[in-house]
Amino acid sequence: MAGNERGIVIESLAELDLTIERRGLVLSPNGDPSELEGVLNPASARARDGALVLYPRDVAPGNVSRVGRVFVTPKTDGFEVERDGFALEPHADYELRPQPGYGCEDPRVTFIPAIDRYVMAYTAFGPAGPRIAVAISHDALTWERLGLMRFERPGMSAGDDKDAAFFPEPVLSPSGERCLAFYHRPMLHLSAVDGRAAIPMIERLPFEDRESIRIGYVPLAAVIRNIQALLDVSESVLVLSPNGDWGSIKIGSGTPPVRVPQGWLSLYHAVDLIDNSGSRPKFRYSAGVVVHDIERPDRVIYRSPHPVLAPTTGRELTGTVDNVVFPTAIDPRPDLGGGIFDIYYGMADYSIGAARMTLR
Repeated sequence: MAGNERGIVIESLAELDLTIERRGLVLSPNGDPSELEGVLNPASARARDGALVLYPRDVAPGNVSRVGRVFVTPKTDGFEVERDGFALEPHADYELRPQPGYGCEDPRVTFIPAIDRYVMAYTAFGPAGPRIAVAISHDALTWERLGLMRFERPGMSAGDDKDAAFFPEPVLSPSGERCLAFYHRPMLHLSAVDGRAAIPMIERLPFEDRESIRIGYVPLAAVIRNIQALLDVSESVLVLSPNGDWGSIKIGSGTPPVRVPQGWLSLYHAVDLIDNSGSRPKFRYSAGVVVHDIERPDRVIYRSPHPVLAPTTGRELTGTVDNVVFPTAIDPRPDLGGGIFDIYYGMADYSIGAARMTLR
């Protein structure tokens, strides 16, 4: 059931009782030119002093994107927010281009104790198209760009890529190397194909050849020696593809993973076709849960048989892009008890909502 999934059973694990309850609107455009076209898809982090910071994608006219910085205080009856400028504005050459649609999009932030840094992975939309870029911070407030991720090993996809989010702890790669890991989603090259015509092309592809979630790996020892090595990807492996149950068109990562007793848990997004009879296809973006093995996250031990969050409210059904819930931030709430997490998500590519997830 959308928004409320109970009694989930995980193979080889004990039953996982998971509920998700909406908590309402967090942030919507306030009339400032920098966010006239939307404030959406935020990252989150707890600063060194414990303050909750959201980093929304602020969209100005012409689809120019910046990463905002907003202090958020959850209340029992809503959210208190304080905008504090921008974490990133487009100025690197890989974030700028003369035609409309460029900038810094859809960030995810992870604090990684092994390198004592906040790491922001975001989509840099520049002259080459969407690419994964990385910025780092000591305090979650001021950010330093490192550059674009480098997929230079033989056999790696080095083209359009999105939805990157780092794991918070080192893990083992498939080859057995201790690494920092991150989600990413290489994209299909269908930009020159009419939207309606692309759908049957996608539906003829095997599920594993459709846009899917991969995990990339960066050797930890190299990063400790030189933080610039955080950009050098040594391995990348497919971990989750669309299937025929739901999310059959494409899937991609959502929130960064969090550690739970069962493994690494995160929410991901999945796309279904609603209608392809008009001039443009209509899609639905829903959210599911995935759990990875704690030591080897390329081993998926659970995925949602149904969406745990799907567009049903007015702000989720109608906006810049209709029928969208897009989870991008997860905030553990140990102050409320074990197994409680606040989820922040984009609603119809225009505003930001929150939901509370409870694992019993």
